[in-house]
Amino acid sequence: QVPLGKVILYTSVMTSGGCALVYYLTQKAFSRASYYQLALEQLHSHPEALEALGTPLNTHYLQLMDKYNFVDIADAKLKIPVSGSKSAGHLYVISSREAPFKRWHLQEVFLELKDGQQIPVFKLRQENGDEVKVE
Repeated sequence: QVPLGKVILYTSVMTSGGCALVYYLTQKAFSRASYYQLALEQLHSHPEALEALGTPLNTHYLQLMDKYNFVDIADAKLKIPVSGSKSAGHLYVISSREAPFKRWHLQEVFLELKDGQQIPVFKLRQENGDEVKVE
């Protein structure tokens, strides 16, 4: 017979490990998604944003409980924590797609630094749907 204390301890360890694994896999899924990758590509090619953050540029885990982070079949909104040697902030990403299994298209990406400064990184031009980089 196993003492109750050991059963509780083992159950706690297994539950904690399971939760940590689910958290890690969820973060991995977000970081591999095209809307996430496209936004980071825009950030990495935006000189003003890179200058404001400083190098090396680091991305951090999403706050999964933050209400801004939202993904469904057609829309994705993310608030990606980023930091560099000079500053830190969040990369806000708005993306959409026409139907499930279709390609994601960025609508808007902007960087908000911890001091409140906002740097537009990308905005989809509304008239004809052309993708344009904000300079």
